[in-house]
Amino acid sequence: MSTPHSRGDASPLIELVDITKTYSTGEMAVQVLKGISLKIHPGEFVAIMGQSGSGKSTLMNILGCLDRPTTGQYLFDGRDVSTFDRDMLALLRREAFGFVFQSYNLISMSTAVENVEVPAIYAGLGREARRDRAEELLSALGLSERMDHKPNQLSGGQQQRVSIARALVNGGQVILADEPTGALDSRSGEEVMRLLSDLASKGHTVILITHDRDVANNARRLVEIKDGQIVADGPTPRALAQTAPPPVAARTILVPEPGQDTGWTAKELLEAFRMARRALSANLYRTILTLLGIVIGVASVVTMLAVGNGSQQAMVERISAMGTNLLVIRPGAPGQRNANGVATLVPDDAAAIARVPNVVVAVPEFSGNMTVRAGNLDYQTQITATTPDVQAARAWDLASGTFFDQEALGQYAPVAVIGQTVANNLFPGQDPVGRYILLRNVPFQIVGVMAPKGANPGGQDQDDVVFVPLTTGSYRLFGRRDLRTITVLVDDLAVIDETQAMITSLLIARHQAEDFQIRNTASFIDTLSAMRETMTILLGSIAAISLLVGGIGVMNIMLVNVTERTREIGIRMATGARARHVMQQFLLEALLVSALGGVIGVVLGIGISLFLTLFKVDIQLTLPPMLLAFSCAFATGLIFGYTPARRAALLDPVVALAAD
Repeated sequence: MSTPHSRGDASPLIELVDITKTYSTGEMAVQVLKGISLKIHPGEFVAIMGQSGSGKSTLMNILGCLDRPTTGQYLFDGRDVSTFDRDMLALLRREAFGFVFQSYNLISMSTAVENVEVPAIYAGLGREARRDRAEELLSALGLSERMDHKPNQLSGGQQQRVSIARALVNGGQVILADEPTGALDSRSGEEVMRLLSDLASKGHTVILITHDRDVANNARRLVEIKDGQIVADGPTPRALAQTAPPPVAARTILVPEPGQDTGWTAKELLEAFRMARRALSANLYRTILTLLGIVIGVASVVTMLAVGNGSQQAMVERISAMGTNLLVIRPGAPGQRNANGVATLVPDDAAAIARVPNVVVAVPEFSGNMTVRAGNLDYQTQITATTPDVQAARAWDLASGTFFDQEALGQYAPVAVIGQTVANNLFPGQDPVGRYILLRNVPFQIVGVMAPKGANPGGQDQDDVVFVPLTTGSYRLFGRRDLRTITVLVDDLAVIDETQAMITSLLIARHQAEDFQIRNTASFIDTLSAMRETMTILLGSIAAISLLVGGIGVMNIMLVNVTERTREIGIRMATGARARHVMQQFLLEALLVSALGGVIGVVLGIGISLFLTLFKVDIQLTLPPMLLAFSCAFATGLIFGYTPARRAALLDPVVALAAD
């Protein structure tokens, strides 16, 4: 940092050497400033006067580091400003300059005290300290009763006093006042000029830009500019009338050094979050509209994935009801289309398979359709001759009674266990246990009723069945010993393929030929699960498109937001905001909208999913899809909010301030 200066110092605070400024539009170039050379010492009260179009406002923008000259040299406290990058210029504006504009340039959605605090935020002053400083300045300027009023609730004179307080909150060593009385009545104008004169007398360097000679005469030095050139430079009548210059306190001018910018900090992010929240609250209707796209997208993701996962789980449960770790062995060589008439499997094969490692049970089965009679009722159903192990293989419980045992199997007992569908058709509203049915005119006593099982993946009703002992069925009903299937229940599903290979080798050795087929239900389940996962991905993709559309909506709204708040961006830059500060605020606004939309969308998605359960829709709500949907919403805000935020951060301060 540089050393303190006083008005009596020989070295100037501001020195312009042959400054020019040319604006180019296509092939047309207009030179506004034509070789301006000017020195301003600390503590001076200088008026730069000129008519409209003379270049005085352009000169002020260059003096305030809002704009850069085309050619020439600008030295501030001995440092060449042309070597400063955007952020160093912002630091210089923050530390050294205070701006007072003709149109006040207050942030419309902020109160008077919040407007005054803005430069102190970018200076890193604590929340309580800057609030105390802002209130102190406003009270000193007679606005103690108006601190919580927004600009549209203040008169022109009051707004200008707020802008003066803002210019002083960081010290305001150099006050740049651009037509400060231009929009005021004569009384308010006199009050403002009195304030500026008081600041000059206290050691502030005041540079007044005006077209009014009466206003300019309040200064002690008058620089007249015409057609981009200085035509006069000397003391004002007021200065000439003074016998001696008023005493001026020494001022400390802070010039930034390279590397002074330390980068993003938690404190900065917290302040940016507060400003973003305030901005979103000020435009509540627009914020709600922006939220809708994100909410709908996230809710769609949560609901569709819940439906997809629920359907997949329901399918797996139905298959699991059959037994997921099963090997089903059928007669007939591999590739043979119809092996029903082929006699290759016998009960001894099942007994041999049961001794293979990792096999829990091997259940021989023979089945066929028959007419069952109970009293005067006839019913066509499937008769399955099997062993008691079928319960374990199919994971099927009893609703009432018992299942026939090995003793019944050995005695060729005429007993039966029926499914719920058979029970409902033959014994409606009655307990079938202990009653008799006729199968091929052979009476079978019902000893048990199976619990409801439902349909299998092929749509066949599993409850439409009658189980009888394998020996009884072979001898009394079907008249044959060969089997239709052998169902094998394995213990460790991880090695089911190895178990299948051992059974294949065993049967080939027994039959001296591969006259059988083995179906692995675990692979069948994997195939169905893969199909369901594909459908889930499809549903999730459709929902993701909704989220993408919501993200594009966020970007569009943020771009409009940047356009509408261009002047606010210029004000913040003029008061010390660096590119990253502007980036932080607008990016956090997008992230806040997306995060809030994500939370609401997740809650709404859960609500819709729970509502669908009332209509018997299979739903499975799990945490990962919710986190995925929220993360996607947050990422959407980050991705689609970046372009508008970057656009705002790269705006030229002087162009932004000139926006309507």
